[in-house]
Amino acid sequence: ADVIGAPGDGWRIAMSTTGNERGLTLRSPGRFLAAADRLAGLWRERGADPALRDRVADALVGARAYQLFTYANASRFAAGEQIGAESSLNKVFWSEYDIALHETALDLLGQDAERADGEWAEGYVFSLAGPIYAGTNEIQRDIIAERLLGLPKGRR
Repeated sequence: ADVIGAPGDGWRIAMSTTGNERGLTLRSPGRFLAAADRLAGLWRERGADPALRDRVADALVGARAYQLFTYANASRFAAGEQIGAESSLNKVFWSEYDIALHETALDLLGQDAERADGEWAEGYVFSLAGPIYAGTNEIQRDIIAERLLGLPKGRR
């Protein structure tokens, strides 16, 4: 039988794989930077509401923060470090950011959201899966609490 790693080392291999999945490969920073730029363009065309302006600014800052966090993780990974439980921070951030970005676009479009080219509406529907796949965000928060913050395991 083919074995990845050493016999009995499956859990470590599985955790390494999921850490990389959550931390580096699911969402490209370029995707979010481009979407945030499109959102800013949409705001310039339609925006007047200061609250929406602040949400667009948050989206631009969030895209850059995600890019920098991903670069930091990629640098650590390239240096031979394991990302580990910190990948859960990344996964929770991008999955919730993706929803907020698309909700902001839909709010800017208003009732035109259904008649627009569909890109924002389709992106929104797709974004709703983010907090579920690759481990739900509730599970990711448990990992963050227990493994990164050292909090005791909660009742299940």
